[in-house]
Amino acid sequence: MANRNFLIGMFVLIGLTLFTIGIFLIGKRHGAFARHVEFYTEFKDLSGLTKGTKVKVAGMDAGQVAEVGVPDSPLSRFRIKLQITERLRGLVRTDSVATIATEGVVGGSYLLVGAGSPQAKAAAPLSTLPSREPVDMSKLLEHGLVLLKDADINVNKVGAKVDETLDGVETTVGNANDLVVGLKQGRGPAGMLLKDETVASNIRQSVTNAKEATAALHKASGRVDDMAADIQSRGVTKKVDETITSARDAAANIKDSSKQVHQTVAAATKPDKHGVDAGTNVRETLSNVNVASANMTEDTEALKHNFLFRGYFNHRGYYSLTNLSPENYRKDRLFTNPENKRAWLSAKELFIREGNSEVLSSEGKKQLDAAIYKFGESVFDRPIVIEGYSNGADPANDPADALSSSWRRAILIRLYLQNRFPLYPTNLGIVAMKNSPPNGLGYSEWDGICLVFLRPQK
Repeated sequence: MANRNFLIGMFVLIGLTLFTIGIFLIGKRHGAFARHVEFYTEFKDLSGLTKGTKVKVAGMDAGQVAEVGVPDSPLSRFRIKLQITERLRGLVRTDSVATIATEGVVGGSYLLVGAGSPQAKAAAPLSTLPSREPVDMSKLLEHGLVLLKDADINVNKVGAKVDETLDGVETTVGNANDLVVGLKQGRGPAGMLLKDETVASNIRQSVTNAKEATAALHKASGRVDDMAADIQSRGVTKKVDETITSARDAAANIKDSSKQVHQTVAAATKPDKHGVDAGTNVRETLSNVNVASANMTEDTEALKHNFLFRGYFNHRGYYSLTNLSPENYRKDRLFTNPENKRAWLSAKELFIREGNSEVLSSEGKKQLDAAIYKFGESVFDRPIVIEGYSNGADPANDPADALSSSWRRAILIRLYLQNRFPLYPTNLGIVAMKNSPPNGLGYSEWDGICLVFLRPQK
C-alpha cells in the first residue's frame, strides 16, 4: 500500500513538473516572461488594429499592443499603448516612426516601428512615438486602375498622331516620285530638255557657233553684226531662256515638296489642346505604365505573405526573409549549408564614412562586382542572401548599435546590387547578424558583409 501511494505521488509530481516546464516554454516562446518597455503612439484610423495585435521593430517581432484608448471627439486620435521587448529597445529612438502595416493585400494588420537613426537619442519609456497614417489599399488599387486607363487613352492618341504623320510622309514621297518619273519620261519643259535630243543638239550647236563667232571677232570685226544676226535668227536666246525658266520651276516644285514635309512633321509634333507636345505625352504614358507595373509587382509580393496564398507561393519556390530572425537563420540548414557559395567582404574594403553615415566606396563596388562575376551568370537565377555584420561602437555595451549598423550595411549592398545587375528583388534577402556568423563556416566573428549564393534546391 505504501509503495502504491509512493508511485501515485511520484506520478503526480512528475506531471506537475512537466506541466510547469510546458507553461514556461510556451510563455517564453510568446514573450510572456520577457521584460518589456512601454511606449505610446496615436492614429486617426486604426485600420484593424486591436488589443493584442503584434508589434514589430525594424521587421522583427517585438511585442504586442497592450491598450487602445478611444478618442472622445472626431478631432482626437486613438492613443495606442504598445509593449516592446527589452532586447530591441536600443532600436527605438526619438525619430522612430510607428505605422500600421498589413501582411499582404488582405492579410492581418500589425504595428510596425521603424529603427531610428544613430544620432537620435533613445526614446524614453512611456514617451509618445511619432506616427504615420496607414495607406488605404482600396484607394491604392483604384488609383492604379485610373493610371492604366489614362495610359490606354494616351497610347491611342499617340497612335492616331503617328498614323497622320505617316500618311503625310507617304503623300510627300509620292509627289516627289511623280516629279522624278515625269522628268525621266520627258514631261514638262525640264523633261523635254532631258529627253529631246534635238533640243540638246541645238544647244550644243549654239555653243559651238558662239565659240566660232568669238574667234571670228579677231579676224574681222565687220562680220560681228552678221554673226549676231545669224545667232538671233536661230532662236538660241529664246531657247536658253525657256530652259532656265523650266529649271527654276523644277526647283520651286522641289522646295514646295520639302516645305510640305516640314509642315507634316510640325503638325505631328505640335502641342495638343492642353499645350503638351507629342514627345512629352509619350514619356508620360510610358512613365504611367511603369508606375502601374511597379504597383502590380508590389501587390503580387504582398500576396506571398498572406496566409491564404502563402502555401501556394511556397510551393512555387518563393520565400521572404522579412519575418526571419537571426537566431532562426543560424539554425536553418537552407542558409547555413556549407555547399552554399559565400563571398566574405570586410567593411574596410566596402565602406567609407561620410559625416555620421557609411557609404559604398569605389573599391567596395569593384569588390562586389568581382564577387558576382566570379560565380557566373547562374547567380541571376538563384536566391542571394546578404548577411550584414558589424562590431558597432561597443558590441558588449551597446548590442543594438551593432544590430542597427549590420542592418544598414546589408540594405546598402542590396540597393547597389539591384541597380547594378539584373537581379529579381524577390531573390535578394537581407539579415542582420551583428558580428556573429553561423557556426561551422570558419569565422568566429566578422565585420562587413557576406554574400550567400544559395545552392539550387533539387
